[in-house]
This record gives sequence, C-alpha cells and structure tokens, in this order.
Amino acid sequence: MNPTKLNWLLAALAAITLTACSGNEEQTMAQPEPVHFKSGDECHVCGMMIDNFPGPKGEAITEKNQHVRKFCSTRDMFAWALQPENVNRNHTLYVHDMAETEWASPDDTSLIDAREAFYVVGSSRKGAMGPTLASFGNQADAGGFAAEHGGEVLAYSEITMDHLNTGMAMHSMDGMDH
Repeated sequence: MNPTKLNWLLAALAAITLTACSGNEEQTMAQPEPVHFKSGDECHVCGMMIDNFPGPKGEAITEKNQHVRKFCSTRDMFAWALQPENVNRNHTLYVHDMAETEWASPDDTSLIDAREAFYVVGSSRKGAMGPTLASFGNQADAGGFAAEHGGEVLAYSEITMDHLNTGMAMHSMDGMDH
C-alpha cells in the first residue's frame, strides 16, 4: 500500500473514531434537587391530598422539562414508575428516608434517591391508601424496620407490580396508623 493511501485510511479511521466518540457521549446533566411537598399538593396517581397521610412519599422529576409529579405514598410512586410508558423515561425519583424522619409526618429534608434506596414490602405500617413500601437510605435500617414491623427488604430494581398488588390493596385504608 502506498503512503498516500495509508495516510488517507488512517485519517478516515481517526475521523470515524472521533465522530463515534463525540456522537455517543451523553451530556451529563446534574440530577435535579428534590422539590418539597406543600400543603395542598395532590397525588399524581390518586388525586388525594398528600399532606393528609403518614408514611413515606415519592416524587418524579422528568429530566427533559423538570416536570414534577408528587405521590402520596411510595406505593403510588412505584405504581406510576412501573407502568410500561414510564419504565424507560428519563426521570429522577425521590423518596423519604424513614430512618431519618417521623412516620406520621415525613420531613422533606430526608428525601433520597429512590433508585439507591431499600424498601420494606409487606410491613404492618400503613401510609396513604393503606399498605405502603417503607423506604430507607441503607439496607441495615430497612432490615431493622422489617425486624420490628415485618416485611421483606428489597432494592429498587427488585420491586415489581406483583409486589404492589400482593397484599397491598389499592384503596384499602383499614388499620391506618396515624
């Protein structure tokens, strides 16, 4: 192969490599900050007033337009997030770290990344709409809660619609703890 063709080939490979690298890089956007719950906020799923109920709450913030959806419970947040049209959406999810706040009235300074949290499914503690998923920033706190209140500890990626439907009646408010 003559030097001109070799140089041309090397230049073409370099251009393709540079184009491929720059074309596939995702712009890294800063994760949006959680939005505090306010009196009068309504749940995106059920329409209930969020501040009327105990237990962890959730919220979803779409990356594209920063639209905030708030949920009266982690159960409703998962019911929304696990819908086929939402599973692959580019959004940030937050939940309360229940090791850092009171069950009766969670403090918004304890909101954590929902995808990094651990959840207790099937505990005796109730939230809005009855049974809910207790959310924690670390597995040890979730395990301690499960030992005291029952339930199974799961990571975000392990939660399925079956967990929401089994033993978690959508509109049952029997035995709600305040």
